[in-house]
Amino acid sequence: MSIHSTVKRVTTHVLAEMKLKGEKIAMLTSYDYSMASIVDKAGIDVILVGDSASNVMAGFETTLPITLDNMIYHAASVVRAAKRALVVVDMPFGTYQGNSKEALSSAIRIMKETGAHAVKIEGGAEILESVERILSAGIPVMGHLGLTPQSIHKFGTYVVRARDEEEAKRLKEDAKLLEEKGVFAIVLEKIPAVLAGEVAESLSIPAIGIGAGSKVDGQVLVIHDMLGINQEFSPRFLRRYHNLYQEITGAVQGYIKDVRSLDFPNEKEQY
Repeated sequence: MSIHSTVKRVTTHVLAEMKLKGEKIAMLTSYDYSMASIVDKAGIDVILVGDSASNVMAGFETTLPITLDNMIYHAASVVRAAKRALVVVDMPFGTYQGNSKEALSSAIRIMKETGAHAVKIEGGAEILESVERILSAGIPVMGHLGLTPQSIHKFGTYVVRARDEEEAKRLKEDAKLLEEKGVFAIVLEKIPAVLAGEVAESLSIPAIGIGAGSKVDGQVLVIHDMLGINQEFSPRFLRRYHNLYQEITGAVQGYIKDVRSLDFPNEKEQY
């Protein structure tokens, strides 16, 4: 009997039950086997293989350049590590917008080639056809509203979304539309806390926030931000739980010093 056979897998159904019971959902990103293994064993509910890999893993300025092949590589690595968490994969820019047939074939590739449990796609009314087609193949979909980073060039800025009444109304409508189509959860990014709370309350599916206050059903952060590996990014909503940048820098400098002074390797560290 394998060590993990007793671990109960988090499913979309488990998340729905958590919302019903008022239990908050904890979600973090991961992009590789080693990190996902730690995050999974620590007890996270959902691992998002985010297109934020474009920024934190590949060094691009936006999430736009990352390809479907790149996302499949990262997701497959994460799935091999995750024994408990639900693994959700971002569909990258250009794989679902405006073409629902391409959306379906992209989603099928992700599910077949990675073993992930769900896909996430950004947008509301304008992507409903893609959502519908993906769901028709039995693939669970997580929605994403508010600040949608793949639309950065449309908005021209990463400011808080849905501050005005018109945009707030549209966001509420989009959330209901996505729920009616059958998405199992929605990420709400960088919107006013009051609005996020209203949206979460109006839905029977979980609403997971990032920069959306505490009245939602769960939270998500990018792991490189939350661990303090990435120092450049400091939005108001980010709480750093560690300063790994400093710790890793210190460790590397210690190693360099020991190599140069012939302290490493010592007699016990050789054959």
